[in-house]
Amino acid sequence: MALLSPTRFLQIHTSAVPRRRKPSPSVACSAENPDLDLSPARSSIPSLPAAPSDRKSNLAVFASATAGVCAASGGGFLFHFSSPPPPSGGGIGGGGGGWGWGSDGGGFWNNVFSPLPASASEDDQVSGVEWDSHGLPANIIVQLSKLSGLKRYKISEILFFDRRRSSTVVGTEDSFFEMVSLRPGGVYTKVQLQKELESLATCGMFERVDLDCKTKADGTLALTVSFVESTWQGAESFQCINVGLMQQSKQVEMDLDMTDKEKLEYIRMQERDYRRRIERSRSCLLPEPVQNEVVSMLRDQGKVTARLLQRIRDRVQRWYHDEGYACAQVVNFGNLNTRQVVCEVVEGDITQLSVQFLDKLGNVCEGNTQLAVIHRELPNQLRPGHVFNIEAGKQALRNINSLSLFSNIEVNPRPDEKSEGGIIVEIKLKELEQKSAEVSTEWSIAPGNFGRPTLTSIQPGGTVSFEHRNINGLNRSIVGSVTSSNLINPQDDLSFKIDYVHPYVDGVTNPRNRTFRASCFNSRKLSPVFTGGPGADEVPPVWIDRAGIKANITENFTRQSKFTYGLVMEEISTRDETSSVCTHGVRALPSGGLSMDGPPTTLSGTGTDRMVFAQANITRDNTRFINGAVVGQRDVFQLDQGLGIGSNYPFFNRHQLSSTRFIQLRSVEEGAGKLPPPILVMHGHYGGCVGDLPSYDAFTLGGPYSVRGYNMGELGACRNILELAAELRVPIRNTYIYSFIEHGTDLGSSKDVKGNPTEFFRRVGHGSSYGAGVKLGMVRAEYAVDNNSGTGAIFFRFGERF
Repeated sequence: MALLSPTRFLQIHTSAVPRRRKPSPSVACSAENPDLDLSPARSSIPSLPAAPSDRKSNLAVFASATAGVCAASGGGFLFHFSSPPPPSGGGIGGGGGGWGWGSDGGGFWNNVFSPLPASASEDDQVSGVEWDSHGLPANIIVQLSKLSGLKRYKISEILFFDRRRSSTVVGTEDSFFEMVSLRPGGVYTKVQLQKELESLATCGMFERVDLDCKTKADGTLALTVSFVESTWQGAESFQCINVGLMQQSKQVEMDLDMTDKEKLEYIRMQERDYRRRIERSRSCLLPEPVQNEVVSMLRDQGKVTARLLQRIRDRVQRWYHDEGYACAQVVNFGNLNTRQVVCEVVEGDITQLSVQFLDKLGNVCEGNTQLAVIHRELPNQLRPGHVFNIEAGKQALRNINSLSLFSNIEVNPRPDEKSEGGIIVEIKLKELEQKSAEVSTEWSIAPGNFGRPTLTSIQPGGTVSFEHRNINGLNRSIVGSVTSSNLINPQDDLSFKIDYVHPYVDGVTNPRNRTFRASCFNSRKLSPVFTGGPGADEVPPVWIDRAGIKANITENFTRQSKFTYGLVMEEISTRDETSSVCTHGVRALPSGGLSMDGPPTTLSGTGTDRMVFAQANITRDNTRFINGAVVGQRDVFQLDQGLGIGSNYPFFNRHQLSSTRFIQLRSVEEGAGKLPPPILVMHGHYGGCVGDLPSYDAFTLGGPYSVRGYNMGELGACRNILELAAELRVPIRNTYIYSFIEHGTDLGSSKDVKGNPTEFFRRVGHGSSYGAGVKLGMVRAEYAVDNNSGTGAIFFRFGERF
């Protein structure tokens, strides 16, 4: 196509329809497995071919589009894309304890631009599968005008012949393929084929274009699109502008009866209008390095061609979608016959945020949760005035899901029909029932000789729990539970706990995130302090009963760090097997009798202590999952400070620091079903105490969460403790095997515990172990060697060591 002179103005456009895509299935991702690949898809605009992508798409951003080219000024063109309404559906969704992305195919740009009708869309094709044979000899060229207007021709093949390059390629391999609405295997009439040729000839992409039909022996036609690609003046600079929320450029009609002077004035007016459009536009997010890359493309190419514009569009959109701007789309190219190419981008500006509550049937209803609770969980990038980003949508899902108030969560971006290029973010929520109760039964399993699991009792235990959540719609809750290890005779062992949780202490609109918790509790646990050493006769157990109240405030500094501080008032009683109060530890004598002069069980010496102390805890957890494996750092510091209130006026300071590192040893590709990396775990734990320390609060050495290969407290009870551990995890199939080495020591502080229970029960105060194991679901099966005795045993443990 010849370049336009300053005295001429040409209005040109083209249209096309997209190839039909199969609907994308919804994808659900558990909150415990956030490694699912949720990368944004690239937009597909049939006017220009989309860049190839090997990234999986879970959020449909494909915009069924048409393209148009119109002159913007005397020396230049405006290359325009417009999108027809896509299918409904799509977005971000999560249910229960998980979250995910679902879509039914389609895109975001619904009625943003006026669509141009396709010349031979799938809806215009002759319905049914019946078609007519051409009835001509094979392998001859037939002009469109010679085809019968009464027949329905089947197109078995589409080829593209570039006259300038003298090359022929299969249609799907040519970048101009999506400019053509015809598809191999389709059935078309002569009128439809002629309309397709007319559309291609007037689109402005080609200086010359023809459709040639070649007969085939099976009665079908092979279609060849022979063309000469349009070119424009070479450009040396590139400008990218954000035209979101601006009125899109319209194709301009020119009166053919205008005089040359009137036409020239009209063209100058168009030039001024476009310059003002550029001035009113906003700067785009495209970084300078990418813009420099486009400038290099322009300078290397020389003349601007349609294929070059395709490559520029693909490069620009690829950056946006790689960075999570899933709604961004190149809509126009302006100033094509000047020294500067202007790329107009609609980035997907958020104009409105809508929160809707749904009932069990999916109908919109009035929710109990106050909107301020939802809004405070949303990242700023998801609010009006920002550009929609797919990562912000996922962050909103995680934040809202952490409230534990909803059974289903959806974040759906959709086009704003009142603002061109705008995005409305819809958040749809299904609330959980406010009140719930449940009963569970269980039989306890405890490690016996050599760590073998044994049934502690044939009498079933169980828990009755209830919860009233989201009181007043402010996420306040009351949770209670009653537990007994003997449901047949629960009065022998009955414990309870009632918690009241009051978030947003400083107000729901205050950015400071503090939560108040109050608890009332009664519990019983077996004390590992009064336990025999290795090879010792069985020691009568001592049970620790605790009853009291606890109140604290937790302040979340970030998602990874929090600080908790509060007060604890409790009564502690030590009891023997008969539930009678015991004041001293007991051990068996060689004569078969019992020694009742063991270490005192309480600070007061009466078997019952009462005390008030302050408690603080600070946690920094930067761990994350890579294909199911934990990677990162976790540090916890806890402090208990006695206030001198209670039995014998206890004043003490008990502190401990735990630090764990999960080191990734090899880089792996992240995604669902991918193998996790090998992990080296390094762990250290230090604890210390000064002042009045009751025996039941002494640090204990040995056990599945201290030094493996020993029973709970088998190594000693002390005022100061140091534990070091290393574990190497190697993935195999759907689990991992591991080897470990651990060491624990009392730092010589066992003698400082009142009554020295370590010496009394013949324990050594230190020990090491090593071994290997395999993770089987929630169970750890491991073989551990006790370095003190040099013997090994197989242990079965539940949960994680670190």
